[in-house]
Amino acid sequence: MFSCCACFVSLREKCPRPHGLINLLITKACMLALLFGVLWAVTGKECLPGGKVFGIIIIFISAVLGGRLLGLVRLPHLPPIPPLLGMLLAGLVLRNVPYVTDAVAVDAAWSAALRNMALSVILARAGLGLDPAALRRLKAVCVRVAVGPCVMEACLVAVVSHFLLKLPWAWGFMLGFVLAAVSPAVVVPSMLLLQKEGYGTEKGIPTLLMAAGSFDDILAITGFSTCLGVAFSTGTTWMNVLKGLLEVVGGIVSGLVVGVFLCLFPSVDQEDLVMTRTFFLLAFSIFSVFFTHVIGSSGAGGLCTLVLAFLAAVGWGADKAAVAAMLARCWDVFQPLLFGLIGAEITIATLSISTVGLGIAVIILGLLVRLLATFVLVHCAGFVLKERLFIAIAWLPKATVQAAIGSKALDTARDEGNEAKIQFGLDVLTLAVLAILITAPIGALGIGLAGPRLLTRQVKASETGGGVTSQSVQDPVIFESRL
Repeated sequence: MFSCCACFVSLREKCPRPHGLINLLITKACMLALLFGVLWAVTGKECLPGGKVFGIIIIFISAVLGGRLLGLVRLPHLPPIPPLLGMLLAGLVLRNVPYVTDAVAVDAAWSAALRNMALSVILARAGLGLDPAALRRLKAVCVRVAVGPCVMEACLVAVVSHFLLKLPWAWGFMLGFVLAAVSPAVVVPSMLLLQKEGYGTEKGIPTLLMAAGSFDDILAITGFSTCLGVAFSTGTTWMNVLKGLLEVVGGIVSGLVVGVFLCLFPSVDQEDLVMTRTFFLLAFSIFSVFFTHVIGSSGAGGLCTLVLAFLAAVGWGADKAAVAAMLARCWDVFQPLLFGLIGAEITIATLSISTVGLGIAVIILGLLVRLLATFVLVHCAGFVLKERLFIAIAWLPKATVQAAIGSKALDTARDEGNEAKIQFGLDVLTLAVLAILITAPIGALGIGLAGPRLLTRQVKASETGGGVTSQSVQDPVIFESRL
């Protein structure tokens, strides 16, 4: 026995060990193979081609690979392309390749359940990430940037889609709020890069956009939830509106009650505090989204999750950072599932050319109004012309919220079995996907290119040898190469 151990140690010391990229590739391949093997051992034929589990596994793996491959693309002097586009395209390709489609079929109920779980994680992260101090500090300008462009774009999209796409008014406003949400998955990383280099930090532009982005998303989700309740209600118009308002109130009140509970339990003297808090937060978030769907009040679930997460974050104070880190790891799993499954919902062969063309026109008109509204609303906030133009450009990209709630109406319509509403739901989802494909890369590249050219850079003391100074940067190549 001892001689065998000695031989093994000697062999280990003499043989070269794989490391770096080779080790990483072998490790990831073994993890994926082991995952598939375990699921096959548990589910049997469901994990083989054509089975429900097989389709989900392939979409997840393809989305991860698609995101990684697109993330490796580096164009000279340009910021990176958001990996979520690769995830979305991976699902889209799997859905529309002959023969592959049949083998990678995903049950509609399973797909909806997984996307709702991803929505719960997004909403919990959004509520947890709200910064009351930033809101108090930025005050009026933050509210204007968060509310004005979102509401104006939503209203214009509702009117245009009603006449161009023949959507009912409730569905038009639902589509408007789906398209009106800005994407934190694109804006926040871009703002952090600019903030790290000192661009716009003197006037707090990166902080403003990151804080306002959260409130913009909450407003869009609130408007969408209200319209969703109205669209699937029966009875008179006034009763439908009243039901939608009751769902909003019910979601907020429920969130307040659960949020207070999370502030008190578990107490800080308990073991595994972070793990327990994360479990409670995720469990309540997922339960809220699914339970309200079961009782026919889908609009209340999202609001309840946002409120309970925000209140819990206020009660936890600085300790919320550890919970947020664990939620971020959960999001690493659900993000490829969400975007991959959203892409897999679109069948290109069934799309109408007129719907796609008119949909792109609706999206472009909404973006133009959003640009103009943002530019005007920051006029009296102390920003110069270039800074106002940059804020307007940075307020364009859409991705995360569109993927999370874009299919919600379609899932609800499928549960009802109403063919007309299913078609409306497909139209909403199609435009949500088009908005992601159009605005996410344009927004990311626009922020990366416009930031160094339009914002004033605050140079750090280590770079000047003295105090902190501000200067206009004429050559943005250094910043772009770091991206």
